[in-house]
Amino acid sequence: MALRDQLRIMVVDDTATSRGLITHALESFGIQSIATAGDGKQAVQMIARAPVHLVVSDYNMPEMTGVALARRLRALTKGLPVVFMTGADEAELLRESRGMKNTRL
Repeated sequence: MALRDQLRIMVVDDTATSRGLITHALESFGIQSIATAGDGKQAVQMIARAPVHLVVSDYNMPEMTGVALARRLRALTKGLPVVFMTGADEAELLRESRGMKNTRL
């Protein structure tokens, strides 16, 4: 069985269109097990019930940013990679996310 057949990925974005586009892109790579959540709180609850191998998260979401989500996931998992996405071009966002790169989840 190929690795892509075993991977479980969670896509977290508050915009349904973005979740759909990301899911479609992952499916085009042959990823079959993709869960989606509309916000960080829902993602944490879902991952607590069904762990994943990778989280792809919007950086800017109401109530819980992608970085806040990654920090919450530390309590549940060890070594879970989180990929942040954003359309923003703000230096502060880059500094905050860079601070996460040396941190193990």
